[in-house]
Amino acid sequence: MSFDSPTDSDPQDGAPRPSKTQRKQEMHALQALGEKIIALSESRRAKLPLSDDLLFAIEETSRIRSHEGRRRHMQYVGKLMRREDLSAIQAVFDEFEQESQRRDHAFHRLERWRDRLIEEGDPAVEAFVAVYPDIDRQALRQLIRNAQRERQRDKPPTNARRLFKLLRDTAEL
Repeated sequence: MSFDSPTDSDPQDGAPRPSKTQRKQEMHALQALGEKIIALSESRRAKLPLSDDLLFAIEETSRIRSHEGRRRHMQYVGKLMRREDLSAIQAVFDEFEQESQRRDHAFHRLERWRDRLIEEGDPAVEAFVAVYPDIDRQALRQLIRNAQRERQRDKPPTNARRLFKLLRDTAEL
C-alpha cells in the first residue's frame, strides 16, 4: 500500500517532485546568489555568463527604493536565475575566490618580507634584492632605517607602511 498521491511524482519520468520546502529553499538560494551578483562591481559582473534579461533585472535593482518592492524584485531575479547556467556562474565565483586568495597570500608574503627587513636589516636586504633586483636599494634602506627608528621610539608605523608600499609596487601587486 502506497501513500504517495498522484501529485507527489512527475508523470513524465516517475521521479518524485521536490517538496514545497525544497522548492522554497532553492528559490532562496537563487535569490541569495542574485544578491551576490548585485553586490559585485560592474567589471566583475561583466565576467559572469548572464542573460540579457537577468542583467537588465540586476541593473533595475539599484533603482528600487521600497523595501517591499525590492523584496518582490529579488523574487523575480531568483525566478530569472532558474534559467541561467548556475555551474558556469559558480565557476566564475570560484575563480574570483581563488584570485582573492592568491592576492591575500602575496600580501602576507610581502608583510613577512617587511617585518624581516625591519628586524634583520642588511642580510634581509640582500635576500630581497636577490628576489626583486629592480628595487631602488637606496630608498629601501632609508625606509628600513626610518621604520627601525619608529619601532624603537614607539611611534606610529608610517615608514613601515611606506616600506610595504614600496615592496608592493616592486612586486607589482
